[in-house]
Amino acid sequence: MKHKTTITVRSYECDEYRHVNNAVYLNYLEHARMEFILDAGFDYKDFRNQGYGLLVTRVTIDFKLPAVLEDELSIVTFPIKKGAGSGIFRQIIYREEELISSAEVKWVCINEQTGRPVRLPEQFDFSELIPEENP
Repeated sequence: MKHKTTITVRSYECDEYRHVNNAVYLNYLEHARMEFILDAGFDYKDFRNQGYGLLVTRVTIDFKLPAVLEDELSIVTFPIKKGAGSGIFRQIIYREEELISSAEVKWVCINEQTGRPVRLPEQFDFSELIPEENP
């Protein structure tokens, strides 16, 4: 499943160079991933109440162009790899047709009590997390 989230750049997200600070992109990506899983029907609150968590273990971002105040950014999120208890999302940020940045985000399911990786529980193992043949 491909998912699109739209964000407008706010003034406090910009740095002294008048473009979005690189650390802010992590917030954008997190927001878009949460929108992806919620739209897929993943009940994150119930997931957490059952003692599980999703942790990001690695983020790789390639910055291509700066985003600036009031830019409307589209973030396309889709899975590119899926294991029993982990996976990788690709996330691409555009301003209209311009590529702003691309990222790969690795995640893992954990048992919150032990902090150890576990298999994603069956009721939360949605087909939307499985990569498409040709994304």
